[in-house]
Amino acid sequence: QVRLVESGGGSVQAGGSLRLSCQASGYQYAAAGCMGWFRQVPGKEREQIAAIDSEGSTSYEDSVRGRFTISKDKAKNALYLRMNSLKPEDTAMYYCAIEPDRRFACYKSEYNYWGQGTQVTVSS
Repeated sequence: QVRLVESGGGSVQAGGSLRLSCQASGYQYAAAGCMGWFRQVPGKEREQIAAIDSEGSTSYEDSVRGRFTISKDKAKNALYLRMNSLKPEDTAMYYCAIEPDRRFACYKSEYNYWGQGTQVTVSS
């Protein structure tokens, strides 16, 4: 059974940085397919903010491009999100997701496996 566990969330001041991690277990090749980061604030739909495909190509939502960096470690079956220059509007619950059956076209696509989320709060 595939399991994703996020970590690294917390509270920071605007301008600060955080690094989220997502550890996959239960499937040896989780990092070989699509992997993505999503976020959700109360009352709004969950949105994808970053994706990385099988070959390491990345895509970003406009509001985070240039500030956030998605990366993965295939050997560790792990996904990361480095978040710099954080803004109060980045405050949300952040989720990682994987779709092992798809290798490309990973941005704004369907994901079937999700973590439980980690809260990021940015104060002004």
